Amino acid sequence: MRILLVEDDLELAATLKQVLKSSGVAVDIARDGQTGLEEALANEYSLIILDLMLPNLNGLKVCSAFRQSRGTTPILMITARDSVDDRIRGLEIGADDYLPKPFDVREFLARVRALIRRDRVLKTRRLQVGDLKIDTRQRTATVSDTPILLTRVEYGILETLASQVGRVVFRETLLDLVWQDREPGSNKLDVAVRSLRRKLDSAGCNGLIQTIYGSGYMITDDQEGNAK
Repeated sequence: MRILLVEDDLELAATLKQVLKSSGVAVDIARDGQTGLEEALANEYSLIILDLMLPNLNGLKVCSAFRQSRGTTPILMITARDSVDDRIRGLEIGADDYLPKPFDVREFLARVRALIRRDRVLKTRRLQVGDLKIDTRQRTATVSDTPILLTRVEYGILETLASQVGRVVFRETLLDLVWQDREPGSNKLDVAVRSLRRKLDSAGCNGLIQTIYGSGYMITDDQEGNAK
């Protein structure tokens, strides 16, 4: 198992590397954002630990560029900046977790293990509902082997629904999982679902997503496909 640590604080980087090595994890260190992005794109890592304030390219830009390049490695963002806006922005552009400095080493290790464990589960899964196939590792969807171009939000909604075929997924659950947000009265979920439906319909999956009024959304598989 190998982790990429992108941190310009030499003392903190050395400490975290030693902590991780003591847990049996190999660690590569990048001292600036540009180098970190290049390393993340060029190598396979189990996790990327990314500082927010970095020289050359800050952590938000690194995270955004990595996700736009279809990088799927989980990202733990660490920073001394702990405003709600910073956390929301980091999560919205693709970070999987956010840990403010200073932090307890035990909590740090617990979050590292949790992210790696969750990613391993996701990478072993392939979801299929009728002609729709979802690769949770590559975060891609195809219908009859033809790719569907989805935004990050649309993909998140589709994967969540497809992993629970035949069960209602509540609006609040989708808002939490996809946006980490339960903003009252927001219609952003409805807008995203409408866009996703149009793309699925165009690909031949007509009526796949059902609205359960007053509750949320659900995928049913009338073709007796399966999620596996």
